Amino acid sequence: MTQIQTPPSVRDVVSQVAQSLAPLSDEAYVTGGFLRDVLMERPVKDIDVSIGRDPLGVAPLLAEALGGPWFPLDEEKRFARILLQTDGLHLDLLPLRGELRQDLLSRDFTIDAMAVPLGELAGGVADIIDPAGGLRDLEAKLVRATREQAFLDDPLRLLRGVRLAVQLGFALEPRTAAMVRRHAMLVGRPAPERRRDELMLIMAAPAASDGLRLLEELGLLPVLLPEMDVARGVEQPKEHYWDVFGHSLAAVERLDVLLAEREPESEPERWLWRELWEQVGFWEGARSYLAEEVAQAHTRSALLKLSGLLHDVGKPKTKSFDDTGRMRFFGHADAGEKIAEKVLRRLHFSTREVSLVGAMVKAHLRPVQMAQQGPPSNRAIYRFFRDTGGAGIETLFLSLADHLATVGPGVNKEGWRTHVAMTAFVLRKRFEEMPITAPERLIRGDDLIAALGIEPGPDVGRLLEVVREAQAAGEVTTRAEAIELARRHLARTPSER
Repeated sequence: MTQIQTPPSVRDVVSQVAQSLAPLSDEAYVTGGFLRDVLMERPVKDIDVSIGRDPLGVAPLLAEALGGPWFPLDEEKRFARILLQTDGLHLDLLPLRGELRQDLLSRDFTIDAMAVPLGELAGGVADIIDPAGGLRDLEAKLVRATREQAFLDDPLRLLRGVRLAVQLGFALEPRTAAMVRRHAMLVGRPAPERRRDELMLIMAAPAASDGLRLLEELGLLPVLLPEMDVARGVEQPKEHYWDVFGHSLAAVERLDVLLAEREPESEPERWLWRELWEQVGFWEGARSYLAEEVAQAHTRSALLKLSGLLHDVGKPKTKSFDDTGRMRFFGHADAGEKIAEKVLRRLHFSTREVSLVGAMVKAHLRPVQMAQQGPPSNRAIYRFFRDTGGAGIETLFLSLADHLATVGPGVNKEGWRTHVAMTAFVLRKRFEEMPITAPERLIRGDDLIAALGIEPGPDVGRLLEVVREAQAAGEVTTRAEAIELARRHLARTPSER
């Protein structure tokens, strides 16, 4: 029988859990993803423990013993989660469904259908109980369903299989893939929040584009994101290598490359990545910024990739031809913003996430537009960061991916270097010349009301914005100059403003 050694990083935690749980439950087994990740030498984030008692009854007592808060993870299934004092670790308590072997064989995938006695693991070494052949599939790098009924019991597993494959770099076992195709239409049944979280785990993977292509191949993507259907087969001008749908997938693929933590091994990905990170190397906080959680454990980089998928979703609706027969997509960014926001609201993303993704989709053309006549002006950069509302940096990266997805294999070093240089120029302004993007307040609304004799109202806010924009452009630097500018602006007719 194969054995597993407790990783030193979690040995004390496992021992403490075992000691605290022993008086509360006769049966306790470590199961699921913890064992898989330990065997693969992946970082451990959670510890799944199946017990012979009701987890929701045990959780308050165990949480008190462990000194961490707890909450019901799924009241219907009786799942509970305890946040451990060790940073980033949590303990999930699950009920044993009958005898252990029966419980394991009722799970979704073989690589998560293994168990070890908690007490043995706390001792440092434990025998792995593996009735479904999970060890064999781990070695073969396969995601295999334990049985077809698993997908009918919980259709979210259709997405989870794809997510595990892309996270682990595994293949979906052929018969399992056939099962997924047969039941793809069921993926719309789980709660929106559950579908959202599986999608975002795919987007957070280093090869998110592989996950999207697998979703498409299995017939899951049209059910998960029906708004993308209209993009299939929509032709674009000759400057574009792919149709709208292919371009959208390619944008995510390019973001996978650009956001990679390590230099890619193949070309041209290597020099694309190297050129970017050499030019923006002055920004020391780049990695931590992109890894920052916005809401619900969804990172900025994952939301950026989702925006890459959705950035041209407005093109089919706005496609037209001018008098010369040239294809146009006027207003597609604005239309795309509305569609993208609708998608995110349908999947119950947070208000902040809806706003950020909507802003990226709406502004994805702005970086190129503001640099058409050379380096963008301070005024243009100020307006860009003002209008993108906290999504400006991500929008710059989206613009880079959009460029690469447009030219496809025809990308050339000089064109790429120029595009990256513009991005680096704007980022330097953002981080090294903060008054441009966030100028200090010279005057307040009360100052304008008193100095200009105007009534409180929308005009005050508009005048303050005129002053801030002029500050960013270096046109005013003192309170007196700010008031004089506001006075001149107020004296103009509406058409002159």
